[in-house]
Amino acid sequence: MNKGASPMLAITFIALVVVACRQSQELNDLEEATDERMLFVTSLFTGVEQYETFNRLEEIFPSNVMTASSLPHTFPVGETIELPQSYDYNGQSLDTRTFLEETDTAALLVIMDGAIRYQNYWLTGGPDVRWMSMSVGKSFVSALVGIAIEEEHIGSIEDPITQYVPSLVGSAYDGVRIKDILQMSSGASWNEDYSDPESDIMRFIVTFGSGASMNDFTATLVREREPGTYNYYNSSDTQALGMLLVEATGQGLAAYAQDRLWEPLGMEMDGYWITDDTGMEMAAGGLQVIARDYAKLGQLYLNNGSWNDVQIVPAAWVSASVTPDAPHVMPGRDPGFPLGYGYQWWVPEGDEGEYAAIGVYNQFIYVNPTKRLVIVKLSANSAYGQTNDDSSWREMESFELFRAIGNTFD
Repeated sequence: MNKGASPMLAITFIALVVVACRQSQELNDLEEATDERMLFVTSLFTGVEQYETFNRLEEIFPSNVMTASSLPHTFPVGETIELPQSYDYNGQSLDTRTFLEETDTAALLVIMDGAIRYQNYWLTGGPDVRWMSMSVGKSFVSALVGIAIEEEHIGSIEDPITQYVPSLVGSAYDGVRIKDILQMSSGASWNEDYSDPESDIMRFIVTFGSGASMNDFTATLVREREPGTYNYYNSSDTQALGMLLVEATGQGLAAYAQDRLWEPLGMEMDGYWITDDTGMEMAAGGLQVIARDYAKLGQLYLNNGSWNDVQIVPAAWVSASVTPDAPHVMPGRDPGFPLGYGYQWWVPEGDEGEYAAIGVYNQFIYVNPTKRLVIVKLSANSAYGQTNDDSSWREMESFELFRAIGNTFD
C-alpha cells in the first residue's frame, strides 16, 4: 500500500481480507460437511458398518431440535425378565443372542404395563444415546397428521393433498387423497429397492445427502397407478405428508412435534429432526431420539392416544392408523412380505392386535395391545438391503423374537 494511503482505507482493506478469509473458511466447512454427508449416504446398504454413525447423525446433518419436556416422564422399572434363549422362525429354533449380534443391536427395551422389564445396550448404543429412526419416524408424522386434523388445520383425509400443498400440483400427488398417501397407495411411480443403486429410494437418499430440497424431489414424481388401489411402499409419500403438515399448520415438523408430542409425552432428552439445506425436515425418517422416548410413542398408541388422562392423539385416529381397511392394504396380500398397512404403521397377521413402526437397518417400535407390551429395538444391521427380501431385512424374524419375548409374561 502507498505511504500516502489513508488509515481508513487500510482498515477497510484488512476488514475485507478478514471477511474473505471467513467466507473461505465457511465455504470449506460447508464442503467438508457435504462430503461427510455424501460419504455416509453412499455407504448405506453396501455392508459398511453404521453403528458408529447412527448414534450421531445430528452432528453430520443440519437439524431442528425438539427440547426435552419440562416435565419429563421416567418409566418405572419393574422386575427384570430374562430374554428367551431361542425363538421359532420358519420351522427352526434360532438363538436369540446370535440374532441380536447379527443384526448389530444397539438397544433393546421391553415395557410391560408401562414399566421397564428389560433394557440392554450394545455397540455404541446407551440409555441416553440418540439413534437414527429411519422409517420409524413415519409413524410420528402420522400422529402429527391426526393431531392436525383434530385441530382443524386439515379438514379431512378425504381431501386432496394439493388443496393444501399447491407445489404438488402437476406431480404424481395432484388430486390424491391424503388417506391414500397415508396408506402408501398414492399411485406414484417408485422403486424402494435398497439393493439397487439406481432405485428411486437411493436417488432420494443422495438428494438428502447433498442437502438439496427433498420437497422439490417429491414434486418430480409421476403417476404410475390409480391412487387408492395398490399399496407400494414409498418414502416420498411421507415427505409429501411432511409438506402437508408444514403448509397446513404454518410450523415446521420439529416445532409442531415439540408442542404436540415432545412436551406432553414427557420426552426425557432433546430430539433432533434432520433437515435438508432449506431447513425442511426429512419426514420419511430423520429423527434422532433415545430408546425410552421412542417407546413413549408406542405407549401412547397402546393407551389409545391418551397420556396421563390427556388425549394427545384422537383415539379414533389411533384405531384407524393400525387397522387396514381395504383389500390392497390387508395383511397376507403379499406372501413375500405378509404385513398389512395402516396410516404409516405396519400390521402383521395375528389375533393379538399387534402393530409396529419399522425402519431400515432394524429399527422398531413394536406394540402388542393384548399383552400390554411395547418393545423398542434400535440396530445397525450391516447386511440390511444386500438382498431385496427378508433374508437381509430380517423384519419378519424380528416379529417372532418379539412374540417370544411377549410369551415370557404368560
